[in-house]
Amino acid sequence: MAQAFADTATVNEKRLLVLGTAFGAGYTGLIISLNKAWYSEQERQGFHFFNDAGEWKQVDKAGHFWGAFQESRAAIDLLRSTGVSGNKAIFYGGLMGIALQIPIEIFDGYQSAYGASVSDLAANTLGSAAVIAQELTWHEIRVMPKYSFHTTRYAPMRPNVLGSNLAEQALKDYNGQTYWLSVNVADFLKEESKYPRWLSIAVGYGAEEIIFNSASGNEALGLRAHRQFYLSPDLNLMHFKGKSKLLNTALYVLSIIKVPAPALEYNCKNGFRLHALYF
Repeated sequence: MAQAFADTATVNEKRLLVLGTAFGAGYTGLIISLNKAWYSEQERQGFHFFNDAGEWKQVDKAGHFWGAFQESRAAIDLLRSTGVSGNKAIFYGGLMGIALQIPIEIFDGYQSAYGASVSDLAANTLGSAAVIAQELTWHEIRVMPKYSFHTTRYAPMRPNVLGSNLAEQALKDYNGQTYWLSVNVADFLKEESKYPRWLSIAVGYGAEEIIFNSASGNEALGLRAHRQFYLSPDLNLMHFKGKSKLLNTALYVLSIIKVPAPALEYNCKNGFRLHALYF
């Protein structure tokens, strides 16, 4: 470990500055857009905390985990690309997922309808910790959190909360969001195994029929909020990396999204369901 921390001579400081500046500008733009899409029309008050751990069937917590994981993963790889040594890149980059989510909790803390969430902060921490743990243990990502989304009939029932257009719904409509853990099975097998290295297995989590956080509010609309669990094949897109930087970058970005595929669903309302193609 001492050797990993000591190797700083190869750091490309100019590249580090350029990437840091671009990353900061991009994140600032994202925060401004998020503030406009999510918070602009909401009533505000003094900063406060709010316990939302039991709301939305915890789909939002899965989203925080996914977001922090991907932010930490990207930060680690950006630091590595500038020559920052192994463990420094892992720890400094790994903490970025937590740091980048803090402004969202600050925004939430001023909303009169809710507030900053300790459980959100915990999910962010777990997401970043999951990246650090895998990098320290395997020196690679073998279990990748992924996201998928499909439009639902529920968003139009409460568009001010679940979104009035596709972009807002992808962010706000928890009925259409599914969060996955995609396991690169071949990474856990011996090198001589004939298991295809591009084929992963993903387990997913989502929920449906959630318009309000209260059961009575949903039931008044004839809805019964319930959790959903999925099992589906997936592609390990990083397996297809080649010599093209453009292709590799595209694969890297797309690797955070679950590839549409057949899926087996289980939920307590309808039991097992088979989807020929699930988004």
